[in-house]
Amino acid sequence: MAITTALLVVQWMIGEVNPILYPLSLFMAVTVAVMAHNHNHLPMWRKKGLNSATDYWLTLFYGFPAFAWVPTHNMNHHALNNKEGDYTLTYRYSEENNLLTLLSYPSISSFHQQRPIRDYLKMLWGKNRQDFWLAALQYVALGVFLIGAFLLDWRKALFFIVIPQQFALFAILLFNYVQHVHAEEESEYDHSRNFVGPMLNALLFNNGYHTIHHIRAGIHWSKTPEAHAKIDHLISPQLKERSFWWYMIRTYILGIFVPRFRTSSMRLRRIAEQQQRGPMVVESVELGELQIAES
Repeated sequence: MAITTALLVVQWMIGEVNPILYPLSLFMAVTVAVMAHNHNHLPMWRKKGLNSATDYWLTLFYGFPAFAWVPTHNMNHHALNNKEGDYTLTYRYSEENNLLTLLSYPSISSFHQQRPIRDYLKMLWGKNRQDFWLAALQYVALGVFLIGAFLLDWRKALFFIVIPQQFALFAILLFNYVQHVHAEEESEYDHSRNFVGPMLNALLFNNGYHTIHHIRAGIHWSKTPEAHAKIDHLISPQLKERSFWWYMIRTYILGIFVPRFRTSSMRLRRIAEQQQRGPMVVESVELGELQIAES
């Protein structure tokens, strides 16, 4: 949080896009998105006031009200985990997993997540006005922050605030897509793809361990590698990747030309197997009924 804030201040003072600082600020924006996710599951502080203040900081640097994680992620995605009704569904319009579905997913997912956010605000208005205003004022704080920045210098506001925000929002939705696409949403352990390489997890708060996150969402991110190790043998090898970047290059670039680099859908495989077993089950039931009738 300190590094991210300092980068904004320093770059604003410099006034130009620095080839070293700017890529770093984009990366730090992604860490903000992951922090927003982690803070939503397990707040950083014991005091509600400190957690609320952190929510506002996250809102400004993440580019969207931090409270929105509750209805879209906690109450919906973790409850349904890429099953029908999940607003972050990866197969809403296509069962494919390619560059087009990857790049279009963040916009599609963002659009469908607006409904639970609106419904959640309506619920807060009726049941808890204090929490409603804490949530609604996050929109106000973000608006004031952006308007003030643009009035000071629209170029700096665009490059040092808005673009990093949008980059963070896009990245976190992209992470959700690759962690669930072509996995088996009905399975206890194969519902998520895991990126277990040490570098990614060291930089992004162990965000690559996704199966254990869905099983134990409330544990601190520092404890997820140990928890993941206990269930690693239960997860399909197809859903364990050492390198995030090799997966992305292999699947979405090389996969365009080389079919063996494309992923196969465990979900579609399960549906096909169920359809194949269907007639056999019916035939077995009918045969059993016939044997009972004869006896």
